[in-house]
Amino acid sequence: MRSNQRRVFAGAIALAAAVGLTACGDSGADSGSGSGQIELSIGTFTEFGYEDLLKEYEDLHPNIKIVHHKTGQGGPYHQQLLTKLAANSGLEDVVAIEEGHLPDVLDKPHLFNNLAEIGPEDVKPERWLDWKYQAGTAKDGTWVGYGTDIGPLAMCYRKDLLDAAKMPSDEASVKAMFESWDSYFAAGDQYVKATGKAWFDSASQIFNAMQNQLDEGYLTKDGELALESNKDIKANWDQVTAAAKGGQTAKLVAFSPEWNAGFKQGAFATKTCPSWMLGVVKEQAGPENAGKWAVTDAFPNGGGNWGGSFLAVPKQSEHPKEAAELAAWLTAPEQQIKAFEKTGNFPSQVEALDSPELLASTNDYFGDVQVGQLFATMAKKVGKAQYKGPGDGKIQENATSPALQAVEQGKSPEEGWRQAVDAAKKIVK
Repeated sequence: MRSNQRRVFAGAIALAAAVGLTACGDSGADSGSGSGQIELSIGTFTEFGYEDLLKEYEDLHPNIKIVHHKTGQGGPYHQQLLTKLAANSGLEDVVAIEEGHLPDVLDKPHLFNNLAEIGPEDVKPERWLDWKYQAGTAKDGTWVGYGTDIGPLAMCYRKDLLDAAKMPSDEASVKAMFESWDSYFAAGDQYVKATGKAWFDSASQIFNAMQNQLDEGYLTKDGELALESNKDIKANWDQVTAAAKGGQTAKLVAFSPEWNAGFKQGAFATKTCPSWMLGVVKEQAGPENAGKWAVTDAFPNGGGNWGGSFLAVPKQSEHPKEAAELAAWLTAPEQQIKAFEKTGNFPSQVEALDSPELLASTNDYFGDVQVGQLFATMAKKVGKAQYKGPGDGKIQENATSPALQAVEQGKSPEEGWRQAVDAAKKIVK
């Protein structure tokens, strides 16, 4: 899954935060406090780094009491979110929305408060990277969600495996290798020929990164399936499957036990690396591979984003103004830096990306590289938010990814394409 599984392993990117009443039903503004306080609940899943921040907010706002509801996985959380939205009951004051599930929410803007209307007056869109702000805005202009973290893409690679293949591993050569998808796959052919081993972990991981670079996702803004009409999607498919048939894929299902073991075993030489992936690499590759993995501020065709969340205020909230104030505070630059220092969740606010604390941060596992500066650079390379229609995530998870796995296991690229299109059509219907 685009969000749930990766975050269980990464522990390095926030998926969402939710603030709401602790009781659903008829509880009033003073419910549970007995002292005239407004009681809000906040629900998060995986790791946001908000525990200390919520206590700090209560200290700064004695009239607010916050109860933290934390869920282990994002999948069940979002299923419950959509169910509660449909029933128009049971939601918290501020709900968390992960970017992979955002399209299923943005097509229901009438169920959410417009943050441009209820949020603090000094909280303007300019606080965020433009593409992050765009992503949280519905087609009718409703500002549905304040951006939390992001997952700017870079490329990770094993220096020792490149050396063993007698391929250059110096910074300049590697950047040239990762300049475009053409150069990336050409290098993969060279690596496979020299070693007989895989260049990347899975076809679906590469295809998803390529897909995220397009202006539109699997659905057009008119709600039509784009798989057959968008020639760029088919071109990406042809390029990835050709590389897979050429031996470049390790045929590993992302976040499976075999995929985890592949990091330690050197089963692949390169990995698409959003900022939170560094934590996954370190955990799965283990201390014996420290210094062998490297990361560079280069990514084929310029860059992209994989991951990140938003905080929104449903119309169900009995305290929309207070909820919006809390969401605004949690996503402010100062708090985003604190969350980054605690969990590695990469900030989406412009001021945070320019902060000395972020820019000076390093990662010793990857050779003391200045990861803050590196991923801030990659974040600024993202041009605009990709349009993703409702069901986009389901198409990726239940149509294209399984079809690419089928190609890795022996199906022809054209058979796999037909499988993906047929499955996507059923999802859209």
